[in-house]
Amino acid sequence: MSATPAAVVEALAVRVDFQGVTALGGVDLTVHEGEILGLIGPNGAGKTTLVNVLSGFERPTSGTVALNGRDITAWPPDAIARAGLVRTFQGARLFAGLTVFENVEVAAVSAGRSRRDARALAWEILADLELERRAGLQARALSHGQERRLSIGRALALRPDCVLLDEPAAGLDEQESDELVGALARVREAFGLCLLVIEHDVRLIMQLSDRIQVLDNGTTIAIGEPAEIRGDPAVLSAYLGTGGQAHAERS
Repeated sequence: MSATPAAVVEALAVRVDFQGVTALGGVDLTVHEGEILGLIGPNGAGKTTLVNVLSGFERPTSGTVALNGRDITAWPPDAIARAGLVRTFQGARLFAGLTVFENVEVAAVSAGRSRRDARALAWEILADLELERRAGLQARALSHGQERRLSIGRALALRPDCVLLDEPAAGLDEQESDELVGALARVREAFGLCLLVIEHDVRLIMQLSDRIQVLDNGTTIAIGEPAEIRGDPAVLSAYLGTGGQAHAERS
């Protein structure tokens, strides 16, 4: 029997109250080494609040967050990113006037790499994201799906232990979503990192995730492998709604 991979990111009993309203009611979450964990739930479930806490953009009312066993609960976002937990946002936040290659190279240099090492890493990342043929284009020339992949490439240039992805498939069509799934699977293997993915695209989450955690009203209502989550009555009721079973089976 193989040992459980080490916990890279671990949140324990995280609670967040906003002026008397509870956004998170004591949530536990663990992302293991090399794992892709999907985080889903209806609007207002607390997903973004939880990721804000993990990445240092929101201080919890109570509870703790650890990265590789170190308590980072009170750390600012830049310190957390330098320690190995990097977040992407729904907006790509690219340098539109720089080339695709330069966007990744600059991120690698900012992490302290030499220019030579940064260039080598940039080529490796662009190859895994299938963007190397667009390396010389300005970032503003990319399609929406390519922009999303480039923003992930900039995060990878920091050589993190874990990346938090906030709705990476928002606005993508089915083909672009499939390309994103393939790219994320490749970078997980190539860089040996873990991913936490917030996403409303159930089809993408079911394809991509090793495990899925479901939030509703600030609490965890289910954790399991995609097949378990697909048929969970509480998930179908809270997240997928009427007709959810058929939707999940098609995903």
